[in-house]
Amino acid sequence: MIQRKFQAFTLLLLIAMLSEGCAKKVAKVTPPAAPPPPVAPAATLAANPIVIQQGQSTMLSWQTSNATAVTIAGLGTVPSSGSRSVTPDASVTYTLVAQGPGGTKDASARVTVNAVVASIPASPTDEDLFGKNVKDVFFDYDKSNVRQNEVPTAQQDAAFLEQHPGVQVLIEGHCDDRGSEEYNLALGTSRAEAVKQSLTQQGVSAARIKTISYGKEKPFCGEENEQCWQRNRVDHFVFQR
Repeated sequence: MIQRKFQAFTLLLLIAMLSEGCAKKVAKVTPPAAPPPPVAPAATLAANPIVIQQGQSTMLSWQTSNATAVTIAGLGTVPSSGSRSVTPDASVTYTLVAQGPGGTKDASARVTVNAVVASIPASPTDEDLFGKNVKDVFFDYDKSNVRQNEVPTAQQDAAFLEQHPGVQVLIEGHCDDRGSEEYNLALGTSRAEAVKQSLTQQGVSAARIKTISYGKEKPFCGEENEQCWQRNRVDHFVFQR
C-alpha cells in the first residue's frame, strides 16, 4: 500500500516537472529580411542639333533617375531633368555625371562647331567700275553740243577711261520724240560724235570708242512732258568687252 502511494507521488511529481518545463519554453524569433540594395542611377544626355556654325546655339536635354546630385561639365549643378541652350565657341563634348546611393552614371553628347569662313569680297570688275563711274551726258532740246553743266561729267568719263585702258565704250545717241525719225537719227549721231570728240580731246583713243544713233526709237521715258523729254535727250554709255 505504501509502495503504491510512493509510485503515485513520483508519477505526479514527474508530471508537474514536465508541465513546468513546457511552460518555460520560449518561441523561436524570425530575424527581419535584409533591405534591397540601392538602385544605380540612370542618365541620358543629348544635343540638338549636333553640328552648328560658330555663333549658333544648340539645345542640351537630359534625364536622370535614382540620382541625388547631377552635374554637367561647363554648366555646373543642374536639375535631375531639363534642357538648356548653349553656344560653344568650339567643338566640345558635354559630360553629365549623376550620383546617387546606388553609384554613379555618366552620359555625354558631342557638339561639332564649324568655323565661319570669312568670305573675301571679289574685286570689282572693269564692268562693275564702269557702271558706277561712267555717267550719261544730257543735251538741250534740238542741240548736239555738250552743254556747259555737262562738261564736268564728260571730263570724269574721260578720266575713268584713261585710268582703265582695257575698257572700250559704245556711245548711244538718243532724242525725245518730237520731230521726224530721220531728223532725230541724224541728231542722235551728232550728239554721240560730240561726246566722242570730247573724250578724244582729253586723251582717250578714238579706237576705243564706237557710236550709234537710236534717234527716238529707244526712249528711256514714255511720258509727254519736259521732264521726260529731258531724260531722252542723252548720250548713253555702254560697256564693251
